[in-house]
Amino acid sequence: MADQETQDIQEMQMLDQNLHNLLLQKQAFQMELSETQSAAKEIEKTQDVFKLIGDLLIKKDSKSVREDLSSKEKLLELRIKSIEKQEDSISKRIEELRKKLTKSAK
Repeated sequence: MADQETQDIQEMQMLDQNLHNLLLQKQAFQMELSETQSAAKEIEKTQDVFKLIGDLLIKKDSKSVREDLSSKEKLLELRIKSIEKQEDSISKRIEELRKKLTKSAK
């Protein structure tokens, strides 16, 4: 096997591992986003809102908590979009390497 092929295979394996890690991150962010959206819906149903700070529950203004949740939601959506762009880029590179290796194997 040529040195270049070996390097390509190693790069492909590294990219595959990176892709796997990105998918795990994306899944965690999606779960957090879902929880944030659920919390925002619950706040609409009640007058009294408490926020967990450390080991304490502190009564907070529902408007400020809604604003916090809204900005958290936007941040999580941005992170997910960023991960999706990275996923796309890595997937394309993996496909290029796969084609190159298939071509050289023939």
